Amino acid sequence: MRKPTAKSLILDLLLANDGRPLSARQAIAACAIFDISVNNTRVALVRLSAEGLIESAGRALYQLTDDAHLLADDVATWRTKAQRVRPWAGDYLVVQADKLTRAEAKQQRARNRSLHMLGFQALNPHLFIRADNIEDSPDAVRARLYRLGLEEDAPVFRARDFDKDTEKRIHALWNPGQLETLYTQHELKIRTWLERHDLLEVEVAARESFLLGSQAIKHVVYDPFLPEQWVNIDARERFIRIVHELDGVGKTIWMKLWSELDT
Repeated sequence: MRKPTAKSLILDLLLANDGRPLSARQAIAACAIFDISVNNTRVALVRLSAEGLIESAGRALYQLTDDAHLLADDVATWRTKAQRVRPWAGDYLVVQADKLTRAEAKQQRARNRSLHMLGFQALNPHLFIRADNIEDSPDAVRARLYRLGLEEDAPVFRARDFDKDTEKRIHALWNPGQLETLYTQHELKIRTWLERHDLLEVEVAARESFLLGSQAIKHVVYDPFLPEQWVNIDARERFIRIVHELDGVGKTIWMKLWSELDT
């Protein structure tokens, strides 16, 4: 698993901290677990502040800024994502978006992120599509897409009654078998770690829980949550349950690490 950078680690810890600030001392201790130097940690704090992602919450304390919360709060909804999936009635959600120029690369990244996070795939260069089985209405999906970076003049609408060939093309945009393999492999990996984590030193357990948890949560965040007609949702639900369990264990481990730091 890839080692985090100082910046990504600090942001992830703040996101997982349930609104509580992170101290410079905690940031330094956390980065040390990943062999990141004190100097690099301090530089990362300065850069995150300059980029408007963190701000002072007191003496040597940091919290996410309002701008950082726009994306961070949506990522944090992974815990309730499965609860916002509903039965699929055969309709699709479609986004129409014009091609962007090279000069609009920043907007292209924001668009790609928003579409990817909500499970859309490109049917053609101007149309992006997914099954209409998430959130409670197209309005809710539209609002999330705009909030995450899709340009607000891009139409988002419901569609159905595609011809058979187009239906086949739509279904081929995702690989359910690959998703099911991912669910099974990660469930086994997490379950195996949970069975042995209490034998580890707290720093080792903190590092491993962070790496394993970050990878698993990313998969949940970007999972397209395909309808049950397309994918084995039992395997998906088992995977999500074990990720929730890992998340709880990981938080307990990191709280233990912080308490030892204060003694």
